[in-house]
Amino acid sequence: MKERICGRRNLPKQVLKPFFEVDVRLDGSHSVLKPSLDEVQSAINRAASHVLKSTKKVQLWFQKDIAEEEKEPFYNWIAKDKEIVKVILLLTGSIQGTKNSVSKFLEGFAAYSWLWTKKPEDDLKAFRNENPDLEDFEEKLKDFDSKNDQIMEIQATHQIGALSLKTKGVKDALTKYLQQWKMVFSKDIHKQAKNLLSNLADDIKQIRLKIDKEVKDIDSLGSVMLALEEIRKKQSNINFQFKPVADMYALIENSLDMDRDEMDQRKDLQKEWDELVTKAFTVRDNLHDDQANFKKQLVENIDTLVVEVKVFREDFEKNGPMQADLSPGEALNKLKDFKEQFSVHNRKFKSYNSGEKLFALPNQSYPALVKTQNELDKLDKLYTLYLKVTETITKW
Repeated sequence: MKERICGRRNLPKQVLKPFFEVDVRLDGSHSVLKPSLDEVQSAINRAASHVLKSTKKVQLWFQKDIAEEEKEPFYNWIAKDKEIVKVILLLTGSIQGTKNSVSKFLEGFAAYSWLWTKKPEDDLKAFRNENPDLEDFEEKLKDFDSKNDQIMEIQATHQIGALSLKTKGVKDALTKYLQQWKMVFSKDIHKQAKNLLSNLADDIKQIRLKIDKEVKDIDSLGSVMLALEEIRKKQSNINFQFKPVADMYALIENSLDMDRDEMDQRKDLQKEWDELVTKAFTVRDNLHDDQANFKKQLVENIDTLVVEVKVFREDFEKNGPMQADLSPGEALNKLKDFKEQFSVHNRKFKSYNSGEKLFALPNQSYPALVKTQNELDKLDKLYTLYLKVTETITKW
């Protein structure tokens, strides 16, 4: 045991074969040996002690004719042997001689102490404050992978004297910590990617609903034409919107488990857009012949509205709420009636105005309608104030 643990005296540079296997593990905030050096040394001491004590029942050969109670045990002779005493002394301190080397080896794992002394969430927050782009996130994840490779390159066993240090435990713990850090950053990228994916998919869906709408009047035609124009504008840069999504998912697809619906949505995004563009061409071709009819109808409707507004204004001036001989109650009723009539004419104006923009026609002005709106707004404020004052006086 002495030769296996301490080596031979005449061979100072010999390489000892490991006599003890010891695990290197993380314990709280530092790396330790299991069992510890003290426990290993204690085991050696106990073994040496038991070997010596076992000779107490062994008697020397030349005591055959001596009475049993007077026979000297072999232990007494061994205990007096100087060489044996030296061996015992060497064994009792043998492992302590490796303490410095072991401590130095364990200190090497302090380079990874940030894994457990810092919180990945705090590090992510500080990282985000620097407004990182996707390339910065990619470098961060690559750094985690690089450190993981470094951990994997740590030898499975490291010999110091008679000790064989098994590093599987500490490597597994470091890898677990590192995966937790990478997971925090990967989930943040996933959150961004999922939001972008959801927004793009929703945009495509909403535009699809617009161009699927039945064209039966100027308003619905305008809605469809605006949707077609939106598709035309998006088509030039849609790939620049799709690429970040694809790049983000490529970074994290091997790190996270994602649900099937999300993966299908990601896979079908380009397909959905291509189908939308094809549909847009079909709708545009179908609307080509209808536009002439709608344009003709629009011109006729504008001419009709001009006459309607003129009649409405004349009626307002003659029979409206601004007549001098009206009571407050009568004026309020007329105000309500003419506000409803105005609302009808104003809706037509807005619809036809959109149609004029759609067909690049000159905008028809309705000064009488604008004048009436201003007067109605003032009257509404006046009579609202009148009602409040009346209500307050009544309470008094």
